[in-house]
Amino acid sequence: MQPVEIKLIDNEDFDIWLPLWKAYQRFYEVDIEQSVTLMTWARFLDPLEPVHAALAMAGEKALGLAHSIYHRSTWTTGDHCYLQDLFVANDARGSGIGRALIEHVYADARHRGASRVYWTTHESNHSAMRLYESIAVRSGFIQYRKVFA
Repeated sequence: MQPVEIKLIDNEDFDIWLPLWKAYQRFYEVDIEQSVTLMTWARFLDPLEPVHAALAMAGEKALGLAHSIYHRSTWTTGDHCYLQDLFVANDARGSGIGRALIEHVYADARHRGASRVYWTTHESNHSAMRLYESIAVRSGFIQYRKVFA
């Protein structure tokens, strides 16, 4: 495999980002409306938004994505960074790309003065959890949610 570079997305990356975004949705068996996808993309490109995206690139091919959101916390003076989405293409899994994307988010969070990076995963995502437990601490918190349609 070619060396992998982690890069921040730019306006020209929509067509290489979108197939990964759609594959991520298939993985979690969701279908996010196109209007939401387009708004999300616009937020990535807006410097006033606290939403960021990076791609793992091997040459011209995108192999993974990471989306993060910075927000205030009542527990610290520094922002928290929520790693909301992390995905590696099926044919690139196990090659260190997930770790590289997380390390990229860690470096960005340190640079921005965040006090922590955190994320969630589905309890059935055992292969990802093996990676996560090697580079982070499981908090023990359980997420509850109420969805408003």
